[in-house]
Amino acid sequence: MFILYILKSSKTGKYYIGHSGDLERRLLQHNHGLVRSTKFGRPWIVVYQEFFDSKQEAYKRELQVKSYKGGEAFKRLIDGWIPKRSNGADCKSVGLRPS
Repeated sequence: MFILYILKSSKTGKYYIGHSGDLERRLLQHNHGLVRSTKFGRPWIVVYQEFFDSKQEAYKRELQVKSYKGGEAFKRLIDGWIPKRSNGADCKSVGLRPS
């Protein structure tokens, strides 16, 4: 499974869009300064995620969402997201991978 994710910097308020097969590991890399493009915005929190069966699907969606960045479609995407637990119930707070 691959995940499209959007992070928000708690420091700058900026967003980062990416995809990964292991979001937990990837978020640790972002928050430990191991990713050059996000090093100075630490700490980062997950504000959006979508799940895909293939890396190609996740990457294609990443490019699509990046084309929204800063626009109304991007704001609607983030504002309308409600994290779900694996059983389909809504989560009360945004986490890495709601269980």
